[in-house]
Amino acid sequence: MLHIGRLHLITDTRPGRDPLAVVDAALSVAGPELVVQVRVEDDTDDRTAYELAVEVARRCAAVGASCLVNDRLHLALAIGAAGGHVGARDLPVDAARRVLGPAAVLGATARDPRTGTAAVEAGASYLGVGPCHATSTKDGLPAPIGPEGIRRVASAVPVPVIAIGGITPERVPALLAAGAYGVAVVGAVSGAADPAQATAALLTALTANPPPPQPKWGTSPGWDPRRGSPLSGRGAGADGW
Repeated sequence: MLHIGRLHLITDTRPGRDPLAVVDAALSVAGPELVVQVRVEDDTDDRTAYELAVEVARRCAAVGASCLVNDRLHLALAIGAAGGHVGARDLPVDAARRVLGPAAVLGATARDPRTGTAAVEAGASYLGVGPCHATSTKDGLPAPIGPEGIRRVASAVPVPVIAIGGITPERVPALLAAGAYGVAVVGAVSGAADPAQATAALLTALTANPPPPQPKWGTSPGWDPRRGSPLSGRGAGADGW
């Protein structure tokens, strides 16, 4: 199975944020344990997004951390990222897998067992599941699913589940107990007074609670590069993350 880190930091490019400073702070604490997902606002042009992704990838490579690119898979290929992540309004998962190839990490968004299973059969390496709790990071998200929603998805799929949405260190144990392998954050680190300290607190919460058993994890069972998925065309989830 491809290596999927347990702590994912998604870049925050909203006005007033400094995504590279936050990435630097988080990497200084987490090093190779961190996965940085490059995500930009919808109206960001490709050149600006590319320049950010290049800098994030360079910083990750220097410490052995992984870099993924959300939504814009051509940028993931252009910078040599480890892979990408797609939401419901991005490329279908089977198409994204064909773009990235069989060796790349490919995350997909889900919030229920049906969409999670469809995404895995279409080629997802892991699922980003949520929002777990209320969050102001992204507009238009559906109601939070809580730890029980994580449990329903995690028990239905043979790939790691990364919980997202309103994540705090205090909420990590319940999410891991529900079957999450790790967590993804935006504001918990980018909005913190001390992003390095916030990263350290999340890592402590993760390492104090071991991930769920892994024997069932393997490659995405339904994906065939010659024909796509038997569920080709079905989206990854109700909403992107």
